[in-house]
Amino acid sequence: MSLFTAREPRKYRPRRIYTSEREEKLQKLVNEVRREQGEKVDEPYDPTKFKGTFSQYTPHAKRYSEGGRRMAWPIALFLVIILILLWHWLLTGRIHW
Repeated sequence: MSLFTAREPRKYRPRRIYTSEREEKLQKLVNEVRREQGEKVDEPYDPTKFKGTFSQYTPHAKRYSEGGRRMAWPIALFLVIILILLWHWLLTGRIHW
């Protein structure tokens, strides 16, 4: 057992720097024709396609996405009053007004 472990090298991922817009448009057109003919077409993952679909099927997630987490105004008012009383007590040392 050694103190240091050898890391695996990163996998090679070729990345194109220069792309051809003409090839991309042609590939989209070919995919569209294949889709119309009923063939299965491999498309890249698009995260915007599924955005918001989960929250519409669960009531808790729907409530959270619509309203978020808001504090009710009576609770906020109560906390402000408590903080003012605490501040007054720390300054004067008395609880009475």
